[in-house]
Amino acid sequence: MARDEELKQRWEAVVKLLSTRFADGEQLDLDAIIYLVGLQEFGKFERKFKKDEKLDLMHIAICRLLEPYGYYEFDYQDEEGWPHYKVKEQL
Repeated sequence: MARDEELKQRWEAVVKLLSTRFADGEQLDLDAIIYLVGLQEFGKFERKFKKDEKLDLMHIAICRLLEPYGYYEFDYQDEEGWPHYKVKEQL
């Protein structure tokens, strides 16, 4: 099996799993999955988020996902628990 085909199948399995768990089977899009990653990284699930905070969660997710590739580095966590990253390399 070609690497691209294997990657596609693995991605579809992740989408199916997350969609089943968080969207009653309705397929989640990439933005929703990124939001879930940000929520996991933030770690505070019991509260409601404002629109700008939801965008911040998505930014956290992107930083976290690109951190192993050298684009971002974790810097610190502020007093409210929000993680902050510094840019190591421009995209």
